Amino acid sequence: MSMVLAAEAGDTTARNLTITLFLVFVAVTLAITIWASRQTKTATDFYAGGRSFSGFQNGMAIGGDYMSAASFLGIAGIIALYGYDGFLYSIGFLVAWLVALLLVAELLRNSGRYTMADVLAFRMRQRPVRTAAAVSTITVSIFYLLAQMVGAGALVALLLGIRPGTTFLGMDADAAKIATIIMVGALMIIYVTVGGMKGTTYVQIVKAFLLMGGALVMTLLVLAKYKFNLSSLLGDAASSSGKGSAFLEPGLRYGVEVAGNATQTFYHKMDLLSLGIALVLGTAGLPHILIRFYTVPTARAARKSVLWAIGIIGTFYLLTLALGFGAAALVGSEAITAQDRAGNTAAPQLAEALGIDFLGGDLGGATLLAIIAAVAFATILAVVAGLTLASSSSLAHDFYANVIKNGAASERREVAVARISALVIGAVAIALSIFAQNLNVAFLVALAFAVAASGNLPAILYSLFWKRFNTSGAVWAIYGGLLSAVLLVFFSPVVSGAPTAMFPEQDWQWFPLSNPGILSIPFGFLCGWIGTIISKERDEEKYAELEVRSLTGAGAH
Repeated sequence: MSMVLAAEAGDTTARNLTITLFLVFVAVTLAITIWASRQTKTATDFYAGGRSFSGFQNGMAIGGDYMSAASFLGIAGIIALYGYDGFLYSIGFLVAWLVALLLVAELLRNSGRYTMADVLAFRMRQRPVRTAAAVSTITVSIFYLLAQMVGAGALVALLLGIRPGTTFLGMDADAAKIATIIMVGALMIIYVTVGGMKGTTYVQIVKAFLLMGGALVMTLLVLAKYKFNLSSLLGDAASSSGKGSAFLEPGLRYGVEVAGNATQTFYHKMDLLSLGIALVLGTAGLPHILIRFYTVPTARAARKSVLWAIGIIGTFYLLTLALGFGAAALVGSEAITAQDRAGNTAAPQLAEALGIDFLGGDLGGATLLAIIAAVAFATILAVVAGLTLASSSSLAHDFYANVIKNGAASERREVAVARISALVIGAVAIALSIFAQNLNVAFLVALAFAVAASGNLPAILYSLFWKRFNTSGAVWAIYGGLLSAVLLVFFSPVVSGAPTAMFPEQDWQWFPLSNPGILSIPFGFLCGWIGTIISKERDEEKYAELEVRSLTGAGAH
């Protein structure tokens, strides 16, 4: 009886500590947002933070934007459950930055103003291209938002000690996750509508420092536990995983060999290839990352910010190895999947185990869990704010101001529409997230990458590098890539026909791969090429002007 009471007291202390830390973080970030709102007077302030951020500040903010719930919760979870195969995400997300640096960052900063569509529409007919870009931006952002909201639901259920079969304030685990998703959605809407890009950027910088600090402390504690002997850490992880030496080898989740079934083996290998292509090409088409290049005053600062981002993100992804294998060794796959089937709570559960070990007792575990969970929650809030800002900016600047009002909207009216758009997009993301709770968040982000690389990347690269490219090609590339990616996901095992699908009881699946990138990305490029050659429209003077501007920055805003 006394042990039960002690455990309940420990749980209550953990909850109180966690809730206090959450409230402190939310209060600090809301204060930053309100301060930023007083500095936000023009459309440039709202969309691009007045282009006042240095390369280092923007690099930190990009890191904050990119090191999302998928990076911290999802990758740690997928490594903890699948070992070697989970690290594919870390490698893919990091290599993707080289594509963004070499092909997109500087040219985009020189050519655009607030959104990706500014570059696409520069030498083409405004209305069809901006409409297509707005549709694409919103679709990619909603896929990405799903991942963050699902991560938030799983995280808060763990923090409040809500496991299947238990309740908190009269709510069971599912109801608590839904309530959390709604709360995160409401907070992100406040950040964007009140603070704009300035508020969002400062929140992301603060969050990047917190996340790097938290991950570094946990990594050092894991290594200290094993006396900095990696081989004993990996050995323990393999034995606790229940999968033995297979845990440290490829093929546990991706590229699985199915004995006697050559077709299934082929599909598994194609899925691995598809995931790799989507991860590497996706970053250069992500709207919420692309708009970050407009927040710096010069192309040089844009380049510098990407280099800083690569350093910060690269270091972080090395740390995820220790977090993932540490969670496998010290928490165990059974305990991880008992809390969350997709493994999204592995890193916070590791924090709790380390706290009990190093700080002593349940209170130590509760303290470290509360700190790491508050950092993870900060991560989610910062990223969803960046995503909502990207999609609401596109709706207001591209669709409302340049399509509906034909460039005649006042700046004040445009920013008001952006704020209303943030509200609508937030509501849609909240509704969809409720159905996606069974999916691993790193996996959900890989889908967003595939959609971005299929719809946005072909149009961006053709626009910057192909003289013959025209309006018809841009519209075909965006809609072709986008529709093919979304349709293939809809008919894949991600949505139906599998135990971990969004709708596990239904089955309309016919596309065998979980990631559509291997088909939808080449299809987007093909559509752009066909759309271009069937149209006679050409404007070589405008291309020459775009080329000069993209390479030199002459005439850039």
